[in-house]
Amino acid sequence: MPTVFVQVEELTEKIIGCAIEVHRVLGPGLLESVYRECMMIEMRREHLRVDSDRHVPLDYKGQRISGGLKLDLLVDHCVVVELKAVERLHPIHSAQVITYLKLTGHPAGLLMNFNATTLKAGLKRLDHPDRYVRRSRDLLSNPVTNTP
Repeated sequence: MPTVFVQVEELTEKIIGCAIEVHRVLGPGLLESVYRECMMIEMRREHLRVDSDRHVPLDYKGQRISGGLKLDLLVDHCVVVELKAVERLHPIHSAQVITYLKLTGHPAGLLMNFNATTLKAGLKRLDHPDRYVRRSRDLLSNPVTNTP
C-alpha cells in the first residue's frame, strides 16, 4: 500500500495534468469561473472526486463562523486547489492557500494562475506546514474539518 506522501504526490500530478490540458485547450484570458468548470470536467474524466466552492465552517475561540472558508476546489477530500486568472501571482495568494491548509488539515494545495502564458509559470504547489498533520487512514476518507 502506498504511503500517504506517495498518494498525495500521485494525486497532485493528476490534478496538474488536468490543469495543463485545460490551459492547452483554452489558453489564458478567461474568467476564473470558466477554468473552474473545465477543471471539474477534466478531473471527473480522470475519475477524481472533486467539490467546487466548498464552504468550510470555521471555529474561532469556540464560536462557529458559518461563512468561514470557501475552497475553489477540493479533490479527493485531500488536495485544496485555488484557481486564479490574474496578471501575476502575489505572496498573498500563497498565504491564502497555506491558511486554508492549516485550517482544514489537508496536506497539500495547488495554486494555479490560468492567466499565464504557460501553466507551469502560473503553478505553485504548497504543503501543509506540518506535512503529516493527518494520519494516513484518515487522509482520503474524512470530509473537510478545520481540526487536524
